Amino acid sequence: MATDKIRIGLADDEELFRKGIAFILEREADFEVVFEAENGQKLLDTLATMDDLPDVVLTDLKMPMVNGIEATKAVLKKYPAIKVIALTSYNTRGFIANMVDIGAAAFLVKNSTPKTVKHTVREVVKRGFYYNYQVMQIIQDELQGAPSRSLNVAEELTAREKEVLQLICDQFTTHEIADKLFISPRTVEGHRNNLLQKTESKNVAGLVLFAIRHNLVILDKGLY
Repeated sequence: MATDKIRIGLADDEELFRKGIAFILEREADFEVVFEAENGQKLLDTLATMDDLPDVVLTDLKMPMVNGIEATKAVLKKYPAIKVIALTSYNTRGFIANMVDIGAAAFLVKNSTPKTVKHTVREVVKRGFYYNYQVMQIIQDELQGAPSRSLNVAEELTAREKEVLQLICDQFTTHEIADKLFISPRTVEGHRNNLLQKTESKNVAGLVLFAIRHNLVILDKGLY
């Protein structure tokens, strides 16, 4: 039985680059590029017309009309189930921290290899987000201690919820967490939903930010 394809939207004002990414992704049996947009406004307009939304949107950060940062905010506010992967030529700490802070599920520089791009898309769909060690370290350095919800929220988390949170930040899947903790996947999902509710995070990426800001997890370079 054929599996459902990962539906992907692309937004980039550089047509040659956009077409190249589309060509690379379309060659994969499990990928389907469902639209291309030349700027952030076109991205938002296209999504507004779609009945079957993409699973993932890859968006450049610097685009005319509506840039990728503002487009990402708008997409995640209206379509929180969509995973946004930020694409940019500017591999700077500020760009990375800003995009992660607003909810980007992953971050790719434009000189990434095709293998890295494809791997990142699959990992984002599988895990809800995908940050390499460099990105996780930047989050820790730039965002730790930044204004967030009260520390009382962190103190209200149960020991099991903190265990699940650590494993989420270590980028294990639901089934992998279940195996490690000897509990059912459904129980893991229950803990994750409780974490989302308690921390008022919109998605798994938001949980990672909460955990790092409140010093609740330890980053292990060997896992990334």
